[in-house]
Order: sequence, then structure tokens, then C-alpha cells
Amino acid sequence: MRELLLHRVLDVLKRTGFVTSEPCDVRPRCFDLVARRGHVLLLLKVLFNVDGLSTNSANEMKCLAERLVCSPLVVGERTCNKPLESGVVYIRYGIPSINLQTLHDLFIFGIPPLVYAAPGGLYVNIDGDALREVRMRRKISLGDLASKLGVSRRAINKYEEGMNATVEVALKLESILDMALSHPIDLLHLESQNPPSPSLKLLSPIERAVFMMMIDIGFDVLPIVHAPFNALSQDKTATILTGVGKYSKHMIKRAKLMSSISDVTKMQSVFIIEGASKSLQIGNTTLVERDELEGLEDSDEFVTLIQSRKTEPSNYI
Repeated sequence: MRELLLHRVLDVLKRTGFVTSEPCDVRPRCFDLVARRGHVLLLLKVLFNVDGLSTNSANEMKCLAERLVCSPLVVGERTCNKPLESGVVYIRYGIPSINLQTLHDLFIFGIPPLVYAAPGGLYVNIDGDALREVRMRRKISLGDLASKLGVSRRAINKYEEGMNATVEVALKLESILDMALSHPIDLLHLESQNPPSPSLKLLSPIERAVFMMMIDIGFDVLPIVHAPFNALSQDKTATILTGVGKYSKHMIKRAKLMSSISDVTKMQSVFIIEGASKSLQIGNTTLVERDELEGLEDSDEFVTLIQSRKTEPSNYI
């Protein structure tokens, strides 16, 4: 069922002009694909039941979203043994989760969701300034509006200050004033708390040794456990998807996925090989032997090596 949902998500994205990476089919994975349309970059996780998103995967998604300047999003069909409602945003570990219909409405018809789920029910964001302006323009007192709405004067005052309202209250308020007051939810720019960065201790000894060398030559390294690559390596000029491992069939598969992701994110992709490498490139992923890394003085030399290798005649896979 998840594979069918993933296929439908890809269909919606491609129909609306998004360029997508190949789906990540290596485990474990904190995301399933990346998609770009102009300046919009999405990091997507597709789950039939969104409760399957773990804390660790969510934290890595948020870390990647911050570094890649993209929007994390979960698309699913169910939560807590019930269907996700269309037009409703569910938040899990700080990441918005929506169903396929909501994704379809947003990108096909340009209709953003208005409702979000929170403890206690479904809520909307009230435009407090618009509420106050129309109430005063029509010379409706706090007391009169509170009486018609069946709430306290203090509640009306809170709504005007920006307090959110239940869907039932918002609908009744809009009916009384005969105007829309609900703010659409901007799925692509929701703020969330910054998660703790994964530790190098989570990586294998070989990975840690390589990334300590990367740090020594001037890179800021963000370890990633649940992805085709093992880290994001950043210096003042570049962000590089960085994998580490021995040359093998599994490594080739990971490098091809990294190449697909780098094409969409418009970032460089490098796989550092422990031991000998049989090629210089796999797709757009540059291969660098660990021994070569040991001879570099700074991050500029590493970036220069990558760029020069892309122009060298070699056996590409």
C-alpha cells in the first residue's frame, strides 16, 4: 500500500512541474525522495500510517531540511487507526503530515490547508487584525459578538490578539460576520524547534575516522544515519552529500541514489572509498579514495579535486 501511495505522490509532483529524485530504496531511511520546483525544495517521507515516523528519523529530516534549505513533509493516509482528513495538517515531531488529497489540492489547484490537528480537536488560525477591523467598522461591541458566538468577551479579545479557534467556532464566527477569517497554513515555512545534531558516535569507526579528517581540513560535518549518504559536509563555499564505504554493489547503489539526490538539490555528491576504487564517478557522484583525502591540506583542495575529477576521462557507471 505504501508503494502505491509513493507512486501517487510522485504523479502529483511531476504533474505540477516538480523534478524528483529516484525514491530511496535503501534502509534505514529518514526520507523517501526530494523534489524541486523553482526555489521550492521538498524533503518527503511517504508512510501509509504517519505514526510510523520515528523520533530519530524526524530529527534527521529537520536537520537535513535546515542545512539543505528545504521543507520537510510527510504524506500518509492514516493516524491512530483513522484516516487523515483532507485539508487538515497533522504535526508529528514538528513535521507537517498531510494526506494525498491535501497534497493534490495544494499543488494542483493551489488550495492550501486551513485546519490543523492538535490535542483537543481541529483548529484554524484566526486573522485577529481582520476580526478587530470588521468588528469596529460595523460598531459591534465585544459583548455583542461574544453573545452571538456563545463565548466570553475575553475569548473574543484573545481571538483578536491572535489566539487560534476551533473549527466550529471559526465557522460560526465567519457566518456571523459573513467574511473569511481563517489564515491558510503555509506548509513550506512552518517553524519548528531545532533538533539536536546527530553525533559522530553513531557512525562506524571507519566513518568516524574519515569525517574527523574532513573536519581537520575545514569542513563542518553533520552525520546522517538514515540516508544513502553518511553526512553533509559544508565549508564556506560548498555543501556536499558525503558517503563512506568500501567499493561494492551496495556502495554503487547508494552512490547512484546520492547522484539522483544531488541533481535535484543542486549540490555536490562524493563517496569516499575505503581501499581501492574501480572508477572515478558513479553518475554525478565523485569517488575519492581515503588515501587521497589524507594528503589534502584544506577544504578548498578537496573541492578542487572533486571539480577536476568531473572533467577527467574515466570509466563512469
